[in-house]
Amino acid sequence: MSPQSAERTVWSVDEHLEDVLAAVRPLDPIEMRLPEAQGCVLVEDVTVPVALPPFDNSSMDGYAVRVADVAGASEEYPAVLTVVGDVAAGGEEPPTVGPGQAARIMTGAPLPPGAEAVVPVEWTDGGAGAGAATTMRAASAAPEGAGGEVRVHRPAGPRAHVRARGSDVAAGDLALPAGTVLGPPQIGLLAAIGRATVRVRPRPRVVVLSTGSELVQPGEELGPGRIYDSNSFALAAAARDAGAITYRVGAVTDDADTLRATIEDQLVRADLLVTTGGVSVGAYDVVKEALSAASDADEPGGGVEFRKLAMQPGKPQGFGSIGPDHTPLLALPGNPVSSYVSFELFVRPAIRALMGLPDLHRPRVRAALSADGPLTSPAGKRQFLRGTYDAAAGTVTPVGGAGSHLVAALARADALLVVPEDATSVEPGAELEVVLIG
Repeated sequence: MSPQSAERTVWSVDEHLEDVLAAVRPLDPIEMRLPEAQGCVLVEDVTVPVALPPFDNSSMDGYAVRVADVAGASEEYPAVLTVVGDVAAGGEEPPTVGPGQAARIMTGAPLPPGAEAVVPVEWTDGGAGAGAATTMRAASAAPEGAGGEVRVHRPAGPRAHVRARGSDVAAGDLALPAGTVLGPPQIGLLAAIGRATVRVRPRPRVVVLSTGSELVQPGEELGPGRIYDSNSFALAAAARDAGAITYRVGAVTDDADTLRATIEDQLVRADLLVTTGGVSVGAYDVVKEALSAASDADEPGGGVEFRKLAMQPGKPQGFGSIGPDHTPLLALPGNPVSSYVSFELFVRPAIRALMGLPDLHRPRVRAALSADGPLTSPAGKRQFLRGTYDAAAGTVTPVGGAGSHLVAALARADALLVVPEDATSVEPGAELEVVLIG
């Protein structure tokens, strides 16, 4: 945390974010097996050890032939070739194709010695002595087996329907650069070039914990004065969407000792802790009570500090580190919209910083305000309003009001409208910065 933090009464959004990111370090790289590496960030360049494909192979089911033997072939005057054997993907040593000969070949099978091209089975009679074939018959269903004759009805040029060795990637090529996020195609490429493990920064483990004696878990009976715990579900989903491995802890009652014990229990599986609720100035703001006195004794500036930010929603925020490993902790407000906006602005970038990603933030665009009347905003505060963005029209339309409890409006939004601190009114048609969250 900033050494001037104790002197501050109100922080700007940018100052708070800068303080958060300055305290977050990328996780140490580890070697991981491919199935577990999905979603992780590569920390090394990966080069291709062998060409892909590793040999010339057929892109069709058909017959491997010599070009001269099928030159001038037609349906009226087909080229009649002797079938000398089968070539299957992963099969035994293929037969050599000599003059006047052909070999049945399956998709992906290596081009046999002597062959120069592949004619699709649809260009032949399939060895049945009749008209054009529609499919390659299985060896078990072909009385002639891999022998007999085949009539070819069309010519084929050199290398026709042959996938050349190294046509995907050549040996020594860069397969994936460091910094790549490993999704399904990248995992597939690593497997294709023979990599069983890869060196990555692991996905951060994020523990999400909500507080409040009034909170009831979905599916349970809702008694008087109770509400369902939505924040922990929304924030856990948001952390997962940002790339983290997420652990959601059910709501903790308004008791500082219980909360402190729960947080300490969760430290063993957390690279980042996120709490929601209990950070304001009420009599039951237990997060402040439980964590204000917490400190990292051997690290100057450790502990959790609670701040007021010049933003709406999301004015009360907490940030610091806790436990023997100085685990970062972000304490967010309890109102649903406040907590989600705070997550997008502060927690999501922290998660991506832990992953070692260079791009920490959501995309931002400029868009014209589409509204029936002007928007009002408190002086000196950066306001974040929910909205829907129309990329084709270049406009953004507010959804719902400014209330920090309007969950339904948040669910319909795919963008945040940013009203700057120096604006108290924004007229329709005015250009605003828009954070794309959809």
